[in-house]
Amino acid sequence: MTLGGGYMLPSREGTQIAAIGLGITMKTNGKSTHDAYSLFEYAIPPRTDGPPAHIHTREDESFVCLAGKLDVQLGGEDFTIGMGDYLYLPRDVVHTFRNTYDEEARVISVVSPVGLEGYYQALAELPPGPKDITKIKTIMADFGIRLQLPPQVS
Repeated sequence: MTLGGGYMLPSREGTQIAAIGLGITMKTNGKSTHDAYSLFEYAIPPRTDGPPAHIHTREDESFVCLAGKLDVQLGGEDFTIGMGDYLYLPRDVVHTFRNTYDEEARVISVVSPVGLEGYYQALAELPPGPKDITKIKTIMADFGIRLQLPPQVS
């Protein structure tokens, strides 16, 4: 629904991106925000890991928890965010998240500047089945993201 040049989207509505095993709904991107930020709604199923530890070199993220709880590791510190909690994830700091609980977690993620939507879309375009870590690392590098796997895994 457009509102005088803006628009309104109900919860869980927007552009669905099937990228990292989570429900990712893009609510807005750089096209509508003059490249200021993009905004996503994540639905993290119960007992589900998010992405492996990684570093964004180009953008900052902010998480606002809408429902459930989410465990976030940020720069070596562990946080649990619950409904209404806010967590700022600055660029150049390693982070990851997971839902270790029995209910779905829902999080709004604001990313500034824009660009993460292109990364998610590139991941979504990978063929189904087991993912080639070399291809994923290449996509990550294209978007200024570095995977931080333990030495025995990389």
